[in-house]
Amino acid sequence: MTNVIATNRKTAILGMGATGLSAARFLASIGDSFVFADSRSEPPRLQEVKDQYPETPVVLGDFDRDLLAHMDRALVSPGISLEEPALVAARENGVELIGDLELFLQHAKAPVIGITGSNGKSTVTTLLGAMAEASGLNVAVGGNLGVPMLDLLDDQHQLYVLELSSFQLELLNDSRGAIVALLNVSPDHMDRYAGLQQYHAAKHRIFRGASKAVVNRDDQLTKPLLSSDVELTSFGLNQPDLGEFGILEGLEQGYLARGIERLMPISEVALKGTHNLANALAALALGCAAGLPVQAMCETLKTYRGLPHRCENVAEINGVLYIDDSKGTNLGATEAALEGFGSVERKNLILIAGGQGKDQDFSGLQSTAAKYLKQALLLGQDAAQIDRAIKHVCDTQLVDSMQSAVELAARVATAGDIVLLSPACASFDMFSGFEERGLCFQRAVANLPGAQQPESGGQLCS
Repeated sequence: MTNVIATNRKTAILGMGATGLSAARFLASIGDSFVFADSRSEPPRLQEVKDQYPETPVVLGDFDRDLLAHMDRALVSPGISLEEPALVAARENGVELIGDLELFLQHAKAPVIGITGSNGKSTVTTLLGAMAEASGLNVAVGGNLGVPMLDLLDDQHQLYVLELSSFQLELLNDSRGAIVALLNVSPDHMDRYAGLQQYHAAKHRIFRGASKAVVNRDDQLTKPLLSSDVELTSFGLNQPDLGEFGILEGLEQGYLARGIERLMPISEVALKGTHNLANALAALALGCAAGLPVQAMCETLKTYRGLPHRCENVAEINGVLYIDDSKGTNLGATEAALEGFGSVERKNLILIAGGQGKDQDFSGLQSTAAKYLKQALLLGQDAAQIDRAIKHVCDTQLVDSMQSAVELAARVATAGDIVLLSPACASFDMFSGFEERGLCFQRAVANLPGAQQPESGGQLCS
């Protein structure tokens, strides 16, 4: 940890969630004074703040322009929009707005890998962390996933692997030589951004100051907007050029490859689904950029099965597979899951979807729904929006609970079908988060007559 050097710099920590508290712990460790501010009148962690920082001022309610005007900087939690009037005024008055990512990069003493994208970033982050661990490194994994990044700072770590959201990237000015990846770009958080272009621009801030970058050659939106000195590598589900990562000899019986070099047979990759092959290739590209040994990375791919609630195979009942992809909180993730498990021979998927739609345009779901969906069971705040978008291409029905959705799905499904929870929406209208939503699905499935655990277990998609 950085040596304690007391300063007179005045910092306001905006937001009293996990990021705000991690910022407080870090600033206290280096001797910086700070105040807390939160736009909520009763933040859930208020008592924790009072207990840990009894002498620290706490300002609640609408952000105070006068408070910010007297600060040198404001450390803004990712959930707070930079368009807040008080923040706009503060910036105009010369107050520095900073995020936890910029602060982390200023103090990290080991190489940093930053990973962003609309989908797959959690899988690639944790997979790469496992690869680094298998390579014998003392690696820290976190950021938007798991442990807040400022809590990871430790002089003993040899590598940091961070999942980064668009919100965390909005205030990034310089990644200070980090190795970075932009996996894909599809509409998400349209309730926060004016449109795809603004969201796309936030994602692309990850390239600022990077030393090496990995992009997806199957997604043109991942390629840097401007020419730079960044060393660029790509991955994709086709035959790669020299030094790039891809597939040799086809997706069925082929190989993960770097250029013409076969790295390992696809059949030996534990993660299933074509989009997970893309995730595996992205992790290999990042690992090679960081100097990890290929053999250790390939051995990890033989055993790593993914994250809970990310297309997790939870049960098989009367020949019907039940899959929990509650972490599929946007349209792109759900489309990927449908493509990964849909059959070209017949419509084999019963989809459970819905929740808070985040102002997404669900008409983009029509083509995959037309190809693969036997039935769509829709619940939650924006279920009707999804219904309007796809009811002309597949059977749909609105339901009022996860239990009802699962019971109806079981009646509709026949042997060989897949019941897939992949909501394409946030969960906060009905649940505390995607975890609770996934557990609710799993409990409902477990209560069906004849439920048994699948032999393979594990996760099936990114």
